[in-house]
Amino acid sequence: MKKFPLGLVAAAVALFSAALYADDYPSRPITMVVVFGPGSASDTICRIIADPLSAALKQPVVVDDRPGADGALAALYVHHAAADGYTLLMATNSPLSADPFLHKDVSYDPVKDFAPVTRVGSFTLMLVIDPKLPIHSVKELVDYAKAFPGTLSFASGNTAGIVAGNTLAKWAGISMLHVPYKSTPPALEDIIGGRVSMMFADFTAAMPHVNSGALRALAVTRIKRSSFFPGLPTLDEAGIKGFNLDAWAGLVAPAGTPPDIVSKLNSTLRPIIDSPEVQAKFKNVGFEGLSSTPEELGDYIKAQLGVWGKMVKDANIQSD
Repeated sequence: MKKFPLGLVAAAVALFSAALYADDYPSRPITMVVVFGPGSASDTICRIIADPLSAALKQPVVVDDRPGADGALAALYVHHAAADGYTLLMATNSPLSADPFLHKDVSYDPVKDFAPVTRVGSFTLMLVIDPKLPIHSVKELVDYAKAFPGTLSFASGNTAGIVAGNTLAKWAGISMLHVPYKSTPPALEDIIGGRVSMMFADFTAAMPHVNSGALRALAVTRIKRSSFFPGLPTLDEAGIKGFNLDAWAGLVAPAGTPPDIVSKLNSTLRPIIDSPEVQAKFKNVGFEGLSSTPEELGDYIKAQLGVWGKMVKDANIQSD
């Protein structure tokens, strides 16, 4: 009788077991962990796709908000979760692009410790300000900050807000007090209440307040104008030349999740994300939906580490 190496036998058994496991997947509820709190853009888009994903997989999909440490707490939680496809992270640039450069105690690797599933889309940020302030443009903001040094403050609810606020201050040569929050919604409420001057906020959270007049929008962070607010200038147009910041969202699983399960999740999620119904819901909250292959998301995460690392360095932000 021909003998096969034990290593080959073990590998064959493992592959066979994984295939059987994937065929049975999912057999219980799936949890999608959100890096910020209720009402945040991440939470909103997660809930938009949770119901159709649940219907497609015929299992409940639970949305679990775990804000803290600019998304690092949620990322660490998913990193340590079982690699079985039942715990997913609605990742953003905060935990997987910027946190490693902003926080010294990040104990996970954005590339090695997660299995990419699919991109979900991108957020555009706008600079919003307390409308009670006599400021109606970026130029007036810069002039006011120089005329009254130490009087303006900016809030942040995520790393995009931290990097954008510090970049504006450094490039414009002004000084502003940074007031950090765990999530965007409470930060916006404090701006509306006059306790903080301004912030860079994603369209999803800020749009209702801008449309109601509770906040005044001055500019968008992308190099090109947004179709959601075509009348709003870019910071580049407003005089902060070269300012270009974009935020992203994608779904990842713990590293080691069986490839067949990742593939099943990807093939189920992509038609949902790209469907006219979900795209319309995304548009209503100012989010641009975009799906991808796992490999495309993996390459994107690697590239974004370089992008955000450079932005943090250029803004001279010291890690804490």
